[in-house]
Amino acid sequence: MFGLDRKDTALLAIVALLTLLAPFILNPFPAGSAMAQFNAGYPDLMQRFVIFGIFAIGFNILFGLTGYLSFGHAAFLGVGSYAAVWMFKLLSMNILPAIFLAVVIAGLFALVIGYVSLRRSGIYFSILTLAFAQMSYALAYSVLTPVTNGETGLQLTLDDPRILGSSATADGSIPVTSLFGFEMRSATELALGPWTFTFSVGYYVCAVAMILAFYMAIRIFRSPFGMMLRAIKSNQTRMNYTGLNARPYTLAAFVISGMYAGLAGGLLAAMDPLAGAERMQWTASGEVVLMTILGGAGTLIGPVLGAGFIKYFENIFSKINDNILHGWFAFMPDGLEDAVVFLLHPFIGKGWHLTLGILFMLVVIFLPGGLVEGGQRIWAWVTGKNRRSAKKRATTTEPAE
Repeated sequence: MFGLDRKDTALLAIVALLTLLAPFILNPFPAGSAMAQFNAGYPDLMQRFVIFGIFAIGFNILFGLTGYLSFGHAAFLGVGSYAAVWMFKLLSMNILPAIFLAVVIAGLFALVIGYVSLRRSGIYFSILTLAFAQMSYALAYSVLTPVTNGETGLQLTLDDPRILGSSATADGSIPVTSLFGFEMRSATELALGPWTFTFSVGYYVCAVAMILAFYMAIRIFRSPFGMMLRAIKSNQTRMNYTGLNARPYTLAAFVISGMYAGLAGGLLAAMDPLAGAERMQWTASGEVVLMTILGGAGTLIGPVLGAGFIKYFENIFSKINDNILHGWFAFMPDGLEDAVVFLLHPFIGKGWHLTLGILFMLVVIFLPGGLVEGGQRIWAWVTGKNRRSAKKRATTTEPAE
């Protein structure tokens, strides 16, 4: 189905089902319960899950398949956001032209940076991409202020010409982004007993975009082009000796990856029409590296899991404070309660990066394949495949050499 084999079709169906049912899955606790703070089923966070999932999927096409580690991919995310906001200012508030322009501009920008950076490999390539990203950040923050609006960020105003749309609504406010009349911020709530589920137009637009991006990634992974990229990662020197030039393939992968980042940047602007230079900073590039490695570099679903994991920590886990901890451990004697809260304090709230860092270290040390490898090990343990394989090896007679 869709040009995929049975296994990939099942994987695509699972991703699509989980994405479309996210408002239910991410709200497991009743609204009034003490555990409701761990719910993540509100539109803004769900949108970030899928948008940064797209960003990580694209980065994985470059890093996971070719082994080229880019430290400057946030530049394409920021360029896509700026392009989308300018389209909102000049043309209309329909998100399709804005997203299209974001993808095209990010792809052209990636073509230029990739053409220069891919003259080197290894750490030199990584440093070149980091340098280009930081130069882009500096230009957006200061030199290109007429285009980017500097540190304030590019945003919509009532003075925007907007050729195919109105500059202001009937009540004198700035129009909102939409898709053929459906506003991105509009949402519907469904109350089922103590649970409240929110269904946002903006989220489902981003969800469909991520499902399509995931489908394209599967096709790339399974294509002859994807096999060539794996060959580059495996042994580029041997590939060169066979007479094949690896640079066109790596450049194509770099551009495709940049276009994915541009799509993510365009969707960020479509959900909130504001673009700032901070999206191009090196920390944003490092974040997508963490997402991909944490989820499982070179796997299909790993980057999506890594993106959701990190964004969950950033938005949910970081909200835990001492008051919440005291509520959890109120059953303990006062002295023991205070001691437990004191020990956990560095790992919560603003210290959530410390917890994330420890988890990242554990994954790298014990699960080199990321969360995907962890899931595979659990599945093998549950189904008993390891035990059956060991038993089969024990009863098999090997011929003497």
